[in-house]
Amino acid sequence: MSRINRLAELINDKTDCALITSDINRRYFCGMKSSAGTLIIFKEKSYLIIDFRYYEKACSAVKNCEVILQNKIFEQLEFLLKKHNAKTISVESKTMTLYELSVYRSKLQNYEIDTSDMLSSAITKLRSIKSKAEAEKIKAAQKIAENAFEDVLNHIKVGKTEKEIAFFLDSYMLKNGAEAVSFETIVLSGKNTSLPHGVPCEKAIQDGEFVLMDFGAVYDGYHSDMTRTVCVGKPFEEMEKVYNIVLEAQKAALSSAKSGIKGNELDKISRDVIEAYGYGENFGHSLGHSVGMEIHEYPNAAPSCDEILQEGIVITIEPGIYIPNKFGVRIEDFGMIMPSGFENFTKAPNNLICL
Repeated sequence: MSRINRLAELINDKTDCALITSDINRRYFCGMKSSAGTLIIFKEKSYLIIDFRYYEKACSAVKNCEVILQNKIFEQLEFLLKKHNAKTISVESKTMTLYELSVYRSKLQNYEIDTSDMLSSAITKLRSIKSKAEAEKIKAAQKIAENAFEDVLNHIKVGKTEKEIAFFLDSYMLKNGAEAVSFETIVLSGKNTSLPHGVPCEKAIQDGEFVLMDFGAVYDGYHSDMTRTVCVGKPFEEMEKVYNIVLEAQKAALSSAKSGIKGNELDKISRDVIEAYGYGENFGHSLGHSVGMEIHEYPNAAPSCDEILQEGIVITIEPGIYIPNKFGVRIEDFGMIMPSGFENFTKAPNNLICL
């Protein structure tokens, strides 16, 4: 069953049609990347209205709905709404802007615009469970990132700047199969590693410092995500101690992740380890987040998330300890929730690497 048909099954007793305009969701349902286009899904049939720039490509690439060349979009939408006797249109409440909503209301005044979270929630539910094909794309993205990590270890040296290392990672991934990078690559060194999402700068790496790298690749629309903290030279005692605590916390969560556990329960497993060593206040973010066509998806492994993690969810396990003005450590793997455990997509070593 196609993704469009699965969505129609979830919403067909709640609305007359679903209007999808966000780039990510349109790509998810149509299988084609574009910066524009309107997907409208009725119980009986679905249509992709798309402009001249993408029309030829869509005709050959999109198989699960009728492709229509965009001319006068609102007249075309109204024609289809009348054809299918639709009165209610559900929109993506989580992605549609207030301006866009006002335009649709002014142009389609004879129709009720459903702005509840019904459609967005149904899409989130579908996207949260990854198919085997999706998992393979995520693994391919991760392989690219891990190859970049293996290579960058030969380039991290005293005197290199954070920006230089970030540029190397990005360049490697883009040259070796990545459609894009997953997010703005984070490379931090020394005291800057205490900033969980710091921005790479011109700071040069010094001997005896941690270098924290958080990065990922996109392959055919799907993201990877990993973090590794390495040391240039020999770490001092507290650095090594903190690294091993974070590693212990990560291993505890990796061994406990499986279908049926709640997101907050998984978070607590790692958090309890870190708190037992007295560093609870230094772990200020959640343990992890889902990953797919976007780098942050739902559900999460967070104190606030009581969602049950089901088989097929891809999620990160990334505990960290950050000591202001000293250093920070984060170790991040990610993989798929399975009935009896966790399929870790991350193959890079997570022991402390000293360069």
